[in-house]
Amino acid sequence: MLRIYNTLTKEIEQFKPLNPGIVKIYVCGPTVYDKTHIGHVRTYVAFDVVRRYLEFKGYSVFYIVNITDIDDKIIRKSRETGKNWNEIADEYIEDFFKSTDALNIKRAHIYPRVTHHINDIIKFIEKLIDKGYAYEANGNVYFDIDAFEDYGKLSNISKEKLKPQEEGEGKRNPYDFALWKKAKPGEPYWNSPWGPGRPGWHIECSVMSSKYLGQQFDIHGGGQDLIFPHHENEIAQSEACFGVKPWVKYWMHTGMLIMGKEKMSKSIGNIVTVEELLRHYNPMELRYFLISTHYRSQL
Repeated sequence: MLRIYNTLTKEIEQFKPLNPGIVKIYVCGPTVYDKTHIGHVRTYVAFDVVRRYLEFKGYSVFYIVNITDIDDKIIRKSRETGKNWNEIADEYIEDFFKSTDALNIKRAHIYPRVTHHINDIIKFIEKLIDKGYAYEANGNVYFDIDAFEDYGKLSNISKEKLKPQEEGEGKRNPYDFALWKKAKPGEPYWNSPWGPGRPGWHIECSVMSSKYLGQQFDIHGGGQDLIFPHHENEIAQSEACFGVKPWVKYWMHTGMLIMGKEKMSKSIGNIVTVEELLRHYNPMELRYFLISTHYRSQL
């Protein structure tokens, strides 16, 4: 009997997929603005082990990992380097696959890219507006957290403790988050019913996971740093849009990889890239190191 810790219920539960014999998994993928570091691949190695074990047990696994190929950080990198934003995305997507292939991580069945799903995202946002969960303000669209009564059930955060999630004009509440961001001068944009802009970060995963896995699926994974706000916001958007609960049956989160006193992060700058490590170590040595502790523990 397979038992896993479910972040949503805070309990170790017996694993029973929604459809017997079939397991649908979505894992949040990379934002491609820099080289892949071992903090990233710890998550993908962990879920590769999960996937392989489920397949070993006889399940048919349908596995999706998204790629965020438009984002504030990608735009910033474009300005710093003078390269086009999509050239930067393509360069680091190639690095991501080079790194994961070297570590013998089986490729996902689909790697959906945000920029290939803009129309799907717009339609999803329109549904949220129609249902009263989202509103337009000055060319931006925000999710109205007060309209979703279950907000906070994954992270156990209360509305009283919520801080402003993002900058923005015309918000009803400072903690409302962006579904669609109005384009700033010089930024890439796509046309929408609310004017030129681009998707917010959280909406893309709700849209792409549901497009390929349906309105309910078995496992959603990622690092523990994504529990709030990213995964909390995904739940709010998806359950508000589809009217199903739970949207995802099991939430699985990997522990952080610590470098010094803080988690390994590009924004902090304390990263060690996979490319750099593989100059000194065999890829399977690195893979073994990454699975040498429990997947939910810090490493």
